Amino acid sequence: QEEVIDLYQQYQDESGQKIADEVVEKVFEFTRGQPGLVCWFGELLTETYNPGIETTIDINVWEDVFEAAVYKEWNNSVLNLIKKAKGEYQNYVIELFSSQNVSFTIDADWCSYLYLNGIIDEQVNIDQSGKKNYVCIFSSPFIQRRLYNALTVSIIGDRMPIPSLDPLDELADVFEQKELNIPALIEKYKDYLKRLKARGINPWKEQPRRTDLHLTEAVGNFHLYAWLQNAIGRRCVISPEFPTGNGKVDLHIKCGEKKGIIEVKSFIDAYQVKESILQAANYAKKTGLNEVTVAMFAPFDDETILEKLSRKETIDSIKVTIITIPWT
Repeated sequence: QEEVIDLYQQYQDESGQKIADEVVEKVFEFTRGQPGLVCWFGELLTETYNPGIETTIDINVWEDVFEAAVYKEWNNSVLNLIKKAKGEYQNYVIELFSSQNVSFTIDADWCSYLYLNGIIDEQVNIDQSGKKNYVCIFSSPFIQRRLYNALTVSIIGDRMPIPSLDPLDELADVFEQKELNIPALIEKYKDYLKRLKARGINPWKEQPRRTDLHLTEAVGNFHLYAWLQNAIGRRCVISPEFPTGNGKVDLHIKCGEKKGIIEVKSFIDAYQVKESILQAANYAKKTGLNEVTVAMFAPFDDETILEKLSRKETIDSIKVTIITIPWT
């Protein structure tokens, strides 16, 4: 991090243009100091999207640059990395979006391949007995974000097979309140799945599955993200956030001044539902929001069970809503 700070300070000393400290912090946070990415973001900030030497390159410029880097700026190294991630070891990459405990071992062909091509890195965890365990994480949050977008298109496609919303639905129940009504939005996603089923379309057919043949949590995450982009992408910014570098993906929604969070889970058992409520409440509290919605995919479609699993609870003044989504 010190080297990144020094590099950007050298530019400021030589050019006379100011760069906000928080921008340099973001560069390191999202690249983890990977030299090629650090220099590429420097080029985008100081040349391609430079607001002018009299203007400080601030967090607003950074946000514009980051979105451009995610969606439209060309970088051969990044595109080559994505191509390799979508190759023969794609299912291992997908697994990293739904598990925080994938062991890192250089002797496994898939692991060494992804590591040597800059897709993953290793992280040391220490268990309760003091033993060190090595687990896989993505090489940087930026690479993880690019892979998330690329795999969404690869697995789900860039078009919905039917309209994402009812043609007459203006989403008034979602937007015309003081806060975003995320639970109402998730209910519309469930309606979308019902309409798919009524037309004989199975969105989960031939999708990656775990060893117990249940769909991986990441598939539901990709599908919900793709639906949100189609349903509200013209009115809101939907941003995947990766707080752990692997396994955990939260969908942040920002519509003007209104914000909301969706945590995506796959059902394991009733005890895990209680754990999910506590985890969601803690995460919402850290982000400064007083509400959070958990979209929980379940491998059954019994409406009675789905209704019992869906619930609303308040934990430390944080309102947590769990909506169970049939995943069959």
